Amino acid sequence: MRFRVSRILATAALLTLSCFTMAKDEPADPNLWLEDVMGDKALAWVRERNAASRKVLEAQPNFATDRQRILEIMDSPERIPYATRRGAYFYNFWRDKAHPRGLWRRATLAEYRHAEPAWDTLIDLDALAKAENENWVWKAVDCLGGASTRCLVSLSRGGADAVVVREFDEATRQFVADGFALPEAKSEMVWLDQNQVFVGTDFGAGSLTSSGYPRVIKLWQRGTPLSSAKAVYEAQVSDVSASVSVDHTPGFERVVFARSPDFFSSEVALWQEGQVRPVPKPTDATLSFWRDLVLLELRSDWAAAGGTWPRGSLLVADATAYLKGSATLEALFTPTATRSLAGTSTTRSQVLLNVLDKVAGRAEAWSRNPAGKWTKRDIPAPYPGTLAVHGLHDSQMANDPLAEAYTANYTDFLTPDSLYLGSTMGGALEKIKSRPAFFNATGMKVEQRFAKSKDGTQVPYFVVWPQGAKADGSNPTVLYGYGGFEVPLKPWYSGGYGSAWFSRGGVLVVANIRGGGEFGPAWHQAAVKANKQRSYDDFAAVAEDLIARKITSPRHLGIQGGSNGGLLVGAVMVQRPELFNAVVCQVPLLDMRRYHTLLAGASWMAEYGNPDDGAEWAFISKYSPYQNVKAGVKLPKTLFVTSTRDDRVHPGHARKMAARMLQQGHEVLYYENIEGGHGASADNFQYADRNALEFAFLWKQLGR
Repeated sequence: MRFRVSRILATAALLTLSCFTMAKDEPADPNLWLEDVMGDKALAWVRERNAASRKVLEAQPNFATDRQRILEIMDSPERIPYATRRGAYFYNFWRDKAHPRGLWRRATLAEYRHAEPAWDTLIDLDALAKAENENWVWKAVDCLGGASTRCLVSLSRGGADAVVVREFDEATRQFVADGFALPEAKSEMVWLDQNQVFVGTDFGAGSLTSSGYPRVIKLWQRGTPLSSAKAVYEAQVSDVSASVSVDHTPGFERVVFARSPDFFSSEVALWQEGQVRPVPKPTDATLSFWRDLVLLELRSDWAAAGGTWPRGSLLVADATAYLKGSATLEALFTPTATRSLAGTSTTRSQVLLNVLDKVAGRAEAWSRNPAGKWTKRDIPAPYPGTLAVHGLHDSQMANDPLAEAYTANYTDFLTPDSLYLGSTMGGALEKIKSRPAFFNATGMKVEQRFAKSKDGTQVPYFVVWPQGAKADGSNPTVLYGYGGFEVPLKPWYSGGYGSAWFSRGGVLVVANIRGGGEFGPAWHQAAVKANKQRSYDDFAAVAEDLIARKITSPRHLGIQGGSNGGLLVGAVMVQRPELFNAVVCQVPLLDMRRYHTLLAGASWMAEYGNPDDGAEWAFISKYSPYQNVKAGVKLPKTLFVTSTRDDRVHPGHARKMAARMLQQGHEVLYYENIEGGHGASADNFQYADRNALEFAFLWKQLGR
C-alpha cells in the first residue's frame, strides 16, 4: 500500500485510539486483548504461537537450505546498487553480510559505471547502532542540495514507520550538534533553506489528524526550540494528512502545501510572501509544477478550458496561465482499454512517461518543438516486462551535464534486472548494470491468460511455468494478488522464488484483479467501497480458471498476499475455501469492523468505506474475514505472518484472526517478527528467514 506515515506514542494511546462504541447487537470481541501490541499477555501468546509454528516449519526438508540461499541472494555483491543522483554523486543505501543494517554511500558517475565502484561511505548504520545501542533501521534521507552539504536523515527503531530525524553534514560525516532533530514520530521535515525547515509531527494535542498523521505544518528556524516554530498551514482533523513540498529550481522556487481529505483526493496551495493561495484543480487529480509548467494527472473525467479528458489522462499547461485560469490544456497521455499511465519523470526539457500496455512496460519522451507543440518519441527498450524510466537532471545545477540523461530499468519473471543509461537527445540505451541470474530459467516460460469474472469481466493473469511442467492438475501453484489502492502488479524477477519454488517444480500465478492499477483509475475504481467484492470475485475466477485448465487443482493450489493483499486472501479463503489447500496471509487487514480505529486505518476509508456508517457496514460486513470465518467449515490451512513493529497495519488483525480460527478448530500457523515494520523484516536475514518459513509451509501443503 502507499501511505504517508503517522505517530502512535505508546500502548495506552494505541488502545485509546482503537476503541469505539459497539452497536447493541454486536457481541463483545473476546480477542480484543490481542490488540495490546506490547502487552505482556499478548506477547506471551505471540511467542507461544511463534515457537509452535517454527517447530513445524523448520522441520521441513528444505527450510535451512532455502533460508541460506535466499540470504546469499539478498547479500550478493552482484546485485544492482540502485542509486539516486544529486549533483556530482550517485547515492546508494546497501545491505550485505558484512553490513546487515547497511551503508549510506556515494560515488561519482565515472565510478558508478564500474563493476565494483569505489564507494565513499557517509553513514555506517551498523557502527552507529552499536555506538548508540539502538536498533536502527534506515528509512530515508532528504538533502538540501546545491552548494549545501546538509541532509535530514530518518532512522527507525526496528523498522516501524515512526522515525527519528537528525541533521547530517556530508562534509564532516557527522550528525550536526544542535542541528535540526525530531524525536520518534511519524513526521515530515523538508528544507526551505539552510536555516529553515518545514516540519509536520506530533506537536501535542490537536496536531494529528484522525488518521494519526501530521495535521499542522510549521516553519522552524535554526537555533530555536521546536516549540517556537510557527504554524503556516493546517489541515482538518478529519483529513488524512497535511504535507509540504519545496522546489529549489533557480527561477522557479515554489512551496506547495497540501491537505488530503481522503486517500485519493487533495487540495493544494502555493505559499507566496507568507500567504497561502489555493491552486484550483479537480480534488482527485494529482498536480505538480515543473519549471514554467504544470502537470495534471486525472482520476476522474474532466471538462475544462473548452476540452474534455477521460480519467487516467496526463495534461500539461503553462503554469502562470493556469494559475490565472486562462491556460490552454494539452494531453500528453490519454488511456485506452489496454494502456494506462504508470508514472512520470522529467529531464530538463522533456517529460518521460512510463506506460503499461497490457500490463507490460513501455516508455515515451515528450518535448516541445520550436512552435511550442508537444511531440512524442517512443523510447526503444526491452519488452514485454517491467520498464521504468527516470530522469537524472539535478534542477539546482545551472550547467548540468546530465540534464537530458535518464535511467531505464528492465526486468521480467525470467530476466534479471538490468539498468540502462539513455538520453533524450537520442542514441541507444547503454547497459551500465545488470543482476546475475540467480536460478536456471532454461525451459521455463511465461504466459498471460484471462479469466472470466462473475460479472463477465476479463481478468488477466500471468503464469510462470517451471521447466517440464505439464497441465495435468498436479502442479504446486501459488496464486498471488493485491487488488487495491490503484497499485498494479507488474512482472518481477525473484531469486527466492527461482531457487525455492521454480527449481522444484512450483508454478507462480500473478493475478491482475480489479482494485489494482493495471488499467488505470477505472480498473481501480471498479472495485472500491460497495464494489470491493469484485476484487474477490476476480481472484476466485482466476483460481477457477487455473483448475479448469488443469494448470493445478485445489489440492495443489495456494494463495498469497500482503497488506491489502492479506485482506484479499483472507476474504477469498472464507468465501471459497474449496478452491485452495494453503493460504499465506501477510501483514493483513482482517477485522474490517475496527480497521479504521487501528493505527493508520482511518486513512483507507476511501478504499473500503466507513464501518460506523450503517449503509457502508452493510457491504463491508459481507466480506470482512474476521466477522465471517465460521466453525464447522473446512478451511485451507493458513499461515499468518506479521510484525510487532508494524505501525501501519496493526498486528492485531492477524493475531485476532489466528486466535478466532484456532478457537473454532481450524488449522493455523502464526509467525510474528518482533521487528520489521510493515515489511515484516528489518534486515536481510529476517527477510530470508520469513521467506523460508513461507516456502516451507507452501511445500508442506501443496507438494505432490
